[in-house]
Amino acid sequence: MLFNSIDFAIFLPVVFILYWFVFNKNLKAQNFFIFASSYFFYGWWDWRFLFLVLFSTLVDFFIGLEIGKNSNPIKRKILLSTSMIVNLSFLGFFKYYNFFLENFIDAFSFFGYDFTVDGLKIILPVGISFYTFQTMSYTIDVYRNKLKPTNDLIVFTAFVSFFPQLVAGPIERATNLLPQFYTRRKFSYSQSVNGIRQILWGLFKKIVIADNSAEYANLIFNNSADYNGSTLVIGALFFTFQIYGDFSGYSDIAIGTSKLFGFSLMRNFAYPYFSRDIAEFWRRWHISLSTWFRDYLYIPLGGSQGGTLMKVKNTFIIFVVSGFWHGANWTFIVWGFLNACYFLPLLLANKNRNNLEIASQGRFFPSIKEVLNISMTFSLTVFAWIFFRANDIGHAWAIVSEIFTNSILEIPNFGGKQDAMVIFGVIIFFMFIEWWGREHSFPISEIDKRIGSKKATAFYILIGTMVYLFSGQEQEFIYFQF
Repeated sequence: MLFNSIDFAIFLPVVFILYWFVFNKNLKAQNFFIFASSYFFYGWWDWRFLFLVLFSTLVDFFIGLEIGKNSNPIKRKILLSTSMIVNLSFLGFFKYYNFFLENFIDAFSFFGYDFTVDGLKIILPVGISFYTFQTMSYTIDVYRNKLKPTNDLIVFTAFVSFFPQLVAGPIERATNLLPQFYTRRKFSYSQSVNGIRQILWGLFKKIVIADNSAEYANLIFNNSADYNGSTLVIGALFFTFQIYGDFSGYSDIAIGTSKLFGFSLMRNFAYPYFSRDIAEFWRRWHISLSTWFRDYLYIPLGGSQGGTLMKVKNTFIIFVVSGFWHGANWTFIVWGFLNACYFLPLLLANKNRNNLEIASQGRFFPSIKEVLNISMTFSLTVFAWIFFRANDIGHAWAIVSEIFTNSILEIPNFGGKQDAMVIFGVIIFFMFIEWWGREHSFPISEIDKRIGSKKATAFYILIGTMVYLFSGQEQEFIYFQF
């Protein structure tokens, strides 16, 4: 079920009404209703994969209990390893089986051994990378004694399958979300209004920014051989805003929806395109995944505590694995490698934590230095996105090769150019609002306090009208494929 669908527009108010007016007197009943609603939400896409979610849930629930009961270090490690192997095996099979098979065949072909093995027609379960990492973090935290295992299966099942963030995050930590299922929720009008605002902003990002940017990004990338360098740059810019509007829009809708039910999810995006260096960008982009890899991979590997060689090794491991998490394609690995190359000089110079506050904190206008740093970081990010979006390495290299020719100085020329200029105008308006509200969790969170309730109402109407006018066919969210 898509957030930007009629189905969800019916599903959400029905679940909201039943949650607060029928099941509100009993916490266990509310938790069971969340579990049931979440399974209905996920099963709407393909009910068969509910068994996969349930199996992953049961494995980590019972392993968590056994880890909590055992004080023997060896048994605890065996139990944790079992959880990791089961979860990563499922993830590896559904997401990477054909990738490894194809590269295995190519490797043998390189040495002159030709043979054919048919791949499997595997359907990638929506959200498997997200809920797999969420359940794994639970067993790891129980193993580390950061969290006591839960003995309530309904609570744990609701935690794993919580529908607002089930299929595309944020990847929640059990230490944050799980205790909220044990706390009695009370309806908060102000929290619900804030949640609706965030949902509205997320829909604006998805329907107006992402879906319209996708039209031109797809046109240019899918026919890249027909266009000059300047047009390819335009395509890369459209994809840059498509992926941001799409993914951060989903996160906003997920977080806003959670607020309607009395839950608080972690922030997943914090205005990443206003970053002044690539280290700041990764503190602001897909925060739940970045911090997951930091806490469960980077730090256990030694982090940046060792010598220079260890710092370099761990940096490349974390970024390459992050790239590979996104999909079974060498383009994602190169994308991760590029970001590691961007990040490494900052780490070695001990400047990777220079920009911890938002740009121009307390000021509207940035300094010239900030403008230059933001522009440079944004340009590096756009360049890396080319590899992320390309069909394969050859496709990416052909695009990059054409960009770095004299044709980049030519006038862009592609179908629908005039309409594309309108979308660029909307993107500029969007980025202005983001800059204006960058010191808040999302730009319009407290807009009524800043410009007055009447003006805020007019602004909501403007955003709602734009969402309505730009809405067309239901477009899946990009990160559903990851």
